[in-house]
Amino acid sequence: MTDEKDKRAAIVAACRSMNALGLNQGTSGNISVRHGAGLLITPSSIPYDVLAPEDIVFMEMDGTAHGARRPSSEWRFHLDILRSRTDLNAVVHAHAPYCTMLAILHKPIPAVHYMVAAAGGGDIRCAPYATFGTQALSDLVLEALEGRKACLMAHHGMIAAEAGLDKAMWLAVEVEALARQYHGALAIGTPPLLSETELAEAIAQFTGGYGQGNPTAT
Repeated sequence: MTDEKDKRAAIVAACRSMNALGLNQGTSGNISVRHGAGLLITPSSIPYDVLAPEDIVFMEMDGTAHGARRPSSEWRFHLDILRSRTDLNAVVHAHAPYCTMLAILHKPIPAVHYMVAAAGGGDIRCAPYATFGTQALSDLVLEALEGRKACLMAHHGMIAAEAGLDKAMWLAVEVEALARQYHGALAIGTPPLLSETELAEAIAQFTGGYGQGNPTAT
């Protein structure tokens, strides 16, 4: 997807899907997609059912915003992720219920299931707490995402980033499913973890191209 109009429409559709899937509530989430020398990002506090493509904000990589709306209050970590990670073109942030429950407890998601490898490594880290919208939070998020495509944020929510928006949304759903499974397992007892060998084999499978391969970047 290269056309700006298509990208704007895709962001709006993804926002509505995020809430319909139960990944998010209200306008607490936000989405960005790389575009040209900058990014397109959701505006602050516009309900998704009335969100229109023209409400999406274009932002330059120096933080200069263009458009009639103010960008999401979380624009800093969106910008920093896309500026520092050339392998990523879309970022999805949501207050997904099970991810947020674990994040409230500062719990990362360990290797309880091979699908953790979809996020790029042997666990999904939880970034320490910092006030939303701050550079401090963005710095902590970047650290938690080193070698990863997803992370939790303490007392906050989750982030999933990928080569394209479709893939980022897919990853966000998978991370929330992992959080739900881990939460359920913890209610029963202490779940065993995959061995380093088992985990390495799973990571190799994802690195080699899981399923039909990555969707075209959007």
